[in-house]
Amino acid sequence: MPDLDLTTYQKALVIRFSSLGDVLLTTPVIRTLKSQYPALQIDYLVRHEYADAVRHNPNLGKVHELFRDDRDKHLIDDLSKTSYDLTIDLQSNIRSRKITKKLSGKVVRYIKPSVKKFLLVNLKINLLKEIIPIPERYAAALGDLELAENGLELFLPDEFSDVKRESKKTIGLCSGSRHFTKQWPKEYFVELGKLLTGAGFNVVLLGGKDDISLCEEICEQLDGAVNLSNDNDLFRTAVEMKKCSVVICNDSGLMHLATAVDVPTVSIFGSTVKEFGFVPYKGRNLILENNSLSCRPCSHIGRKKCPKKHFKCMTSIAPEYVFEKFNTFYNSL
Repeated sequence: MPDLDLTTYQKALVIRFSSLGDVLLTTPVIRTLKSQYPALQIDYLVRHEYADAVRHNPNLGKVHELFRDDRDKHLIDDLSKTSYDLTIDLQSNIRSRKITKKLSGKVVRYIKPSVKKFLLVNLKINLLKEIIPIPERYAAALGDLELAENGLELFLPDEFSDVKRESKKTIGLCSGSRHFTKQWPKEYFVELGKLLTGAGFNVVLLGGKDDISLCEEICEQLDGAVNLSNDNDLFRTAVEMKKCSVVICNDSGLMHLATAVDVPTVSIFGSTVKEFGFVPYKGRNLILENNSLSCRPCSHIGRKKCPKKHFKCMTSIAPEYVFEKFNTFYNSL
């Protein structure tokens, strides 16, 4: 743990390139830093695709965007000329290290529990028994920084500031995931949707560009359901989420987005486990998973296919079971 006196710094740069969930998970650190050290200017370096996650955050000064082209070289050159006396590297990979080498001032870095994750995934030796949420792991890079009570945050443009829940019985289904082994089967979402609509709930399908066709396929089989997936319009998705009573999702960036806009979540975990820390941080949530499988987790980020070829981590979680657990959760809200 670093010996760090944050009162001595004036201008900080936070680095977290991607992905959506990971960027949103940095917001408790940003809020706490600005609350405890209001004179500290905090800027942010993020990939262009995820900049909306922090674009309107009032605790930040400038949001620098990486584009994966020649613009990046000019941006890094400009950053190296900027007088950042503190850089907080929450990406902690080869590229972020190359960038921090070009910056002046002190660098603090998030230390990933890589060895422990390797042991859990490959040898099933669990040294991560204490579930430490990722925001708290990020905060540990700054020594004794104690996070404030609130959870994740997404700040919407002014035109969306007064969005309210339209119906207490609207449920959002987020069926997509970047990795196959983190995605509950399409036909299970269809069956769950039928159970929901049969019980009088309104169902909307939510997702980004990669989820549009999947959402449409599910929506076509559900009477009255509405496909609200879009071309990666983060703010529009967040607005539609805010109208829902509950979002049912995979372990994905949309799970963290729902948490950031204060919508309760029911999350279905397949190849990943809570010990990795990517849980709905301080949000009302229910996580469903099959803890009886000796092959879980098979990855800390997800795989293209099930290495055991049975995919029981997801297929064993039946739609009827999810509906039953959802009902209990929904009635407790």
